[in-house]
Amino acid sequence: SIHNMIKKIGFQSEITDNAERIRAASKIILPGVGAFDKAMSNLENLNLIELIRQKATAKTPLLGICLGMQLLANGSEEGVLPGLGLIPGKVKQFVLSSGYKVPHMGWNTVDYEQESPLFEGFERFEEARFYFVHSYHFVCDDERHILGRTDYGAAFTSAVQSAQVYGVQFHPEKSHKFGMQLLKNFIELV
Repeated sequence: SIHNMIKKIGFQSEITDNAERIRAASKIILPGVGAFDKAMSNLENLNLIELIRQKATAKTPLLGICLGMQLLANGSEEGVLPGLGLIPGKVKQFVLSSGYKVPHMGWNTVDYEQESPLFEGFERFEEARFYFVHSYHFVCDDERHILGRTDYGAAFTSAVQSAQVYGVQFHPEKSHKFGMQLLKNFIELV
């Protein structure tokens, strides 16, 4: 879906687990669907964990999407394996008051905590809405890494940034013009 959306907005991308192709990449998108430990195990089995950390340290722009954002943390309540540790924090399961279902699924807004090239041009939208599907949320150790929050019974972190490492809890590839703008910003501005 991400590859198709990038193509739709006029850019090229490559889906790969090849270390050499990733090493040569000028930008990396880390998607994610599924469970935390399974995703980290897959990265470990492919010998990609240290490479991703090296690319991030070398200031290669990295965008984690949904579970991909959660993998940027130190760890998750969903599993026992350590995360990538690129943005200090822990992923926690939603504990919500009655009336709110888990997973959080559907359209919701993001309130921006700080300026970022990732959200450049969003002021032209009356209300930017993104598509979410998740049961866990990122809790940053340092609030300076919070780019945006979303309200779902309580405010939770829905976008993070540390240097050139970005993460969004929502799915830009399923978020129509808002997601198209965000992916375009990541490709052109970050």
